[in-house]
Amino acid sequence: MDVKGKKAIVFGGTSGIGLATTKRLAALGADVIAVSRNPEKAGKVPSGVTLKKCDTLDRDALQALFAECAPFDILISAATGGTRAIGPFMEMDMDGYQASFAKLWGYTNILRYGAGHMPDHGSIVLVSGTPARKTRPGQVAIGSVGGAVEAMVRAVAPEIAPKRLNVVSPGVIDTPMVPVEGEARTELYKNMTAGNVIPRAGTADEVAQGIVFMVENDFVTGTTIDVDGGWLLS
Repeated sequence: MDVKGKKAIVFGGTSGIGLATTKRLAALGADVIAVSRNPEKAGKVPSGVTLKKCDTLDRDALQALFAECAPFDILISAATGGTRAIGPFMEMDMDGYQASFAKLWGYTNILRYGAGHMPDHGSIVLVSGTPARKTRPGQVAIGSVGGAVEAMVRAVAPEIAPKRLNVVSPGVIDTPMVPVEGEARTELYKNMTAGNVIPRAGTADEVAQGIVFMVENDFVTGTTIDVDGGWLLS
C-alpha cells in the first residue's frame, strides 16, 4: 500500500507509540485522524492532522466516530485502555487484573465496528507486547492481555480478508507512560533491559516503523512483528 493520500485513523495517536505512528503516516502523505480520550493533552501533532476525542470502551461513541470518518483505509490502535495490574498472580487484586483487559475490549470494539467501514485493500494494526509470549515476573496480567490480542488477530484475520489485520509487539519502550524522570528513569530502563540482546529501551519511533511496515506490506496478514531488542531471546 502506498499510504500517500490514504485516510488513516490512529487510536492513542497523540502520545507515545501512537503519536510516533501519526507523525510517520503524516510524513508519508496520509490524511491522519489521531484519536484520544484526552486530545486536549495531545503532544505536538503534525500540521494537518485531525484530532478527535473518543473512548474505545464507549461503543456508541466509537460507532459514531467511524460513521463520521468513513471510509478510511488504515486503522491503527496503540491505545493502552487504562490501568495495568502488576505483581505476582497469587497476590494480585482481581479487580485490577480484570481492569487490565480494558485494552483488549477497546481493541475488540475498534476491530468490530471499524473494519466494516474499510475497503478491501484496508490495513489494520494493533499493538500487543512481548510479555504475551515471554512473561517475566509480575507481568501475568500484561501477558494475558497481550496474548489475547494476538490470538484475536490470528482468528479474525481470515474472516475479514482481503482486508489485512496484524499486530506489532513492542518490548521495553521509552514512552511518557513511565512517570519517573532524570537519573531514576535512566536507571529504571537500564535495569529493565539489562538481559536484552540489545540492552537499551526502544523508542516509540522504532515501534512506529514496524507499524508502518505492516500497513505498507500487502503480503502480511494475521501475524506479529516483534520490536523488542531481543526480549524473546534473553
